[in-house]
Amino acid sequence: MSRITARRQTIRVTVGDSAASRVTREDTLAVEEPLEMRVNGRALAVTMRTPGNDFDLVAGFLVSEGVITRGEHFAMARYCAGATDEGVNTYNVLEVTLAPGVAAPDPSAERSFLTTSSCGLCGKASIDAVRTRSAWDIRDDSMRIEPELLVTFPDTLRAAQAVFDKTGGLHAAALFDGTTGEMLVLREDVGRHNAVDKVIGWALKEDRLPLRGTVLMVSSRASFELAQKALMAGIPVLAAVSAPSSLAAEFAAEVGMTLVGFLRGNSMVVYAGGERIEQGELSPAS
Repeated sequence: MSRITARRQTIRVTVGDSAASRVTREDTLAVEEPLEMRVNGRALAVTMRTPGNDFDLVAGFLVSEGVITRGEHFAMARYCAGATDEGVNTYNVLEVTLAPGVAAPDPSAERSFLTTSSCGLCGKASIDAVRTRSAWDIRDDSMRIEPELLVTFPDTLRAAQAVFDKTGGLHAAALFDGTTGEMLVLREDVGRHNAVDKVIGWALKEDRLPLRGTVLMVSSRASFELAQKALMAGIPVLAAVSAPSSLAAEFAAEVGMTLVGFLRGNSMVVYAGGERIEQGELSPAS
């Protein structure tokens, strides 16, 4: 299997009062490699990702694209091709077989270009192309969450980021139970959209969709893309440690999602769906 981290010789330079010092040392980096996704024998997309939980990643991607909605739709996945000249499998090509009767992705969804780790929507003709109709309506999810519970999620997420501790270079996404505060799953990746897809793919394989009563917590900003992925999985609350984009806020309000940004310390900013946040004694966000 591919490595998650890699070691590299570096030179650490520190500027002092008299002169700069140079120290040679090894550093740990997060691995970034391409993953080609094939569905029923046809190439669908190539994404740059951190190896690991690749089956979850592809399953979540297919949920986000509106191809599948239940674990039984995901019949089989296996690594194939992608071998080097020495005959070693690179584990960078994943073939998915859908269950009988499940329609394959429309050819118009095939992406012959590279999806970077920073943006899973690059190359889309327009934003309208990703407003895929979700199988779930989250407006009727009547969950409520105590703000005192919500503010504990960032620290819980951060404490569980094992690979980030080694590299400092990975995004994380975690799914929390909105009532108990239990962290159900956490995934890390160089791409924030990949981390979210891995979480959703795990949920699909566990037959948990739609994810009613849950909170998707991300270690990055809240983009339109992440809000769209949350909707496709039936997640009513998206929370981020950083700011949302204007389109993410508009989209969340449009579909009935609660969107929380700047969730840090004991404060947060609620951009949409404030009715799901219970009364609490929080200081205003600065």
